[in-house]
Amino acid sequence: MILPIVAYGHQVLKKKAIDITKDYPEFNTLLENMFDTMYNASGVGLAAPQIGLPIRLFLVDTTPFSEDEDLTADEQKALNGFKRVFINAKITKEEGEEWAFNEGCLSIPDVREDVFRKSNVTIEYLDENFEKHTESFDGLIARVIQHEYDHIEGVLFTDKLSSLKKRLIKGKLVNISKGKINVDYRMRFPDQKKKR
Repeated sequence: MILPIVAYGHQVLKKKAIDITKDYPEFNTLLENMFDTMYNASGVGLAAPQIGLPIRLFLVDTTPFSEDEDLTADEQKALNGFKRVFINAKITKEEGEEWAFNEGCLSIPDVREDVFRKSNVTIEYLDENFEKHTESFDGLIARVIQHEYDHIEGVLFTDKLSSLKKRLIKGKLVNISKGKINVDYRMRFPDQKKKR
C-alpha cells in the first residue's frame, strides 16, 4: 500500500526516533508499504518519520543511481541492486574527505541543494530479520545512508545548509508546509487533517 509522505513542517520530522523490537506490530507489512511508497515517489531512500512514524527504521535502494553515466563502472556496479533495511541504526564513524552532492528529499519536494558530507561511514544496525550488522560504506551509498540516518535523528538536509541558502529557500519551504506544491505522489501536510 502506498502511504502519504509527510511534508516539511511536520513535527515528526524534527523528533529523534525511538528503537523498535522484533514484535513491532505488522512489521513486514510496514516494510512492504515503505518500499512501495519509496518506489512510487521515485526515491532511493525512505525513513519511517517520513510516513509519520517516529521509529528508528529506514530503507534504501540505490539502484536508480547506477544508471548515472558520469560514474565509473565499479561505482555503477556497487549501486546496482544495493537494497537494505536499517533498524535501530547507529552511525559509529564518519570519516574521509567531505564532498558536496546535490541532495533532495521526498518530504521537501522541488528543493535541491549541495550538501557536504564525509565520504565514508560505519554503521551498526539490525536488518529486516533483526540480525545485527556492522558495516562500512563509501561514496553515494554512504551519502544515502547518512541522509536517511539524519531522518531518524530528527535532522533534515536543509538543516545542513548555510544561513544564506536557508534564507533563499525559505519561501519554498513555507509553501511546502502549507501544501502549495504540485507533486505526483501522495503527501500529508502539517495543516491538513485529511490525507491527500
